[in-house]
Amino acid sequence: MNLTSYVAGKPVKSSKLLEVKSPYDNRIVGTVTLAGAEETEEAIVTALKGGVKLTRYDRFSILDKARQLLVERKELFAKTISNESGLAIREAVYETGRAHDVLMFAAMECLKDDGQIFSCDISPQGKARKIFTTREPLSLAVCITPFNHPLNQVAHKLAPALATGTPVILKPSEKTPLTAILLTELLYEAGLPHYMLSTLLGPTKEIAEPLVKDPRVDIVSFTGSVPVGKHIAASVGYKKVILELGGNDPLIVMEDADMEKAVLLAAEGSFRNSGQRCTAVKRILVHEKIKEEFTRRLVEKAKEYTCGDPADPKTKVGTVIDEPAAIYLETVVKKAVEQGAKVLLGGSRKGALLEPTVIKDVPRNADMVVHESFGPLAPILTFKDIEDAIALSNSTAYGLSSGIVTNNMEYALRFIRELKVGTVNINEVPGYRIESSPFGGIKDSGLGIKEGVIEAMKCFSYVKTFSLPW
Repeated sequence: MNLTSYVAGKPVKSSKLLEVKSPYDNRIVGTVTLAGAEETEEAIVTALKGGVKLTRYDRFSILDKARQLLVERKELFAKTISNESGLAIREAVYETGRAHDVLMFAAMECLKDDGQIFSCDISPQGKARKIFTTREPLSLAVCITPFNHPLNQVAHKLAPALATGTPVILKPSEKTPLTAILLTELLYEAGLPHYMLSTLLGPTKEIAEPLVKDPRVDIVSFTGSVPVGKHIAASVGYKKVILELGGNDPLIVMEDADMEKAVLLAAEGSFRNSGQRCTAVKRILVHEKIKEEFTRRLVEKAKEYTCGDPADPKTKVGTVIDEPAAIYLETVVKKAVEQGAKVLLGGSRKGALLEPTVIKDVPRNADMVVHESFGPLAPILTFKDIEDAIALSNSTAYGLSSGIVTNNMEYALRFIRELKVGTVNINEVPGYRIESSPFGGIKDSGLGIKEGVIEAMKCFSYVKTFSLPW
């Protein structure tokens, strides 16, 4: 698969190529023609110059057509996701369904008007006027996406921006660029005016850094690591910024939990997508009264999550993104063992393949649970009561999501009130959501600015107020 960066629909012509390799077997699965500083400037100028202004119905039609095309080509997209990320093909197919929903919800929102009307004669100081609000698109957005969810993360940036009429320059991860470029081409085919979207791959100093700092850019939307996110925040200048960073999400299993549900949620949350989700279960916090039964049953459940060739439909867990990532995960497991933890299942590594791993007796100060471990690990920690569970959950620098397994409404309400996170899901995994619902974290997980189609559309636009005699 030979693809290219695009400047407003125009393929970049360059001798510089990026080879994209499969994390599973290291074979070349595609190449991308790289852009540079000249193309970055051209993309900015072209976007700001603009073109035909899209009506709400135009935007709806383009996004809905893109949705239909994605359904027709879901096998191609799923195969591409799996090839370049090492994600199990069943997970890649699921991701195409999620991206479909993003496009569908964004298309639907194009047909809505969230404007408000304020009567001005409601106070002694008022007049016979009415104030109206409407939303206007920003002039230019820069969107930077990570390697995990190489289709859905990109769709969550592009679809809301395009739904508002805001032009975008996309900089996808160099580890998984193929899917992003396929989506770019699909949007062009669906009728998107070319000035509305450029997709650039190239050196950071020639692409990402100039885009982030350029004063002509109105908003930077970034999903990725905490260090890079904080660097962007420090250098972005006077513009809007959306930061969707890491997570260290707990699944908290109370003593009254439905054990079967708790075990299923722990396994799904820890191992789906090879554990490479910001909202994956990174810490399993279990009440000490039920730890033995829970641990035994989780080990048995985890055996069902077969690890191997991502292209095999029977494989449930593919690779992590590359071998260095797998080596890091292997290292944090070994360090935890040195501190007293016990590996009950898995832990073996072959290249970028890391077996789903269940670890018990994990110390609270182990790197594995203090920092984000982005892989198929299921570390079990225990707590003595709800106060201890809340303190343990809140003890990390992150504050993205959480899942609570309980049938006690008082427990549920207390967790909702006291956990310092952006989302609390009762009897669900931390990452549960629909594509239009608000999503985002606090602390090192983000600035509290929500994404999700509806909230992101607010970010990619601004409110204009006007009044008339009435």
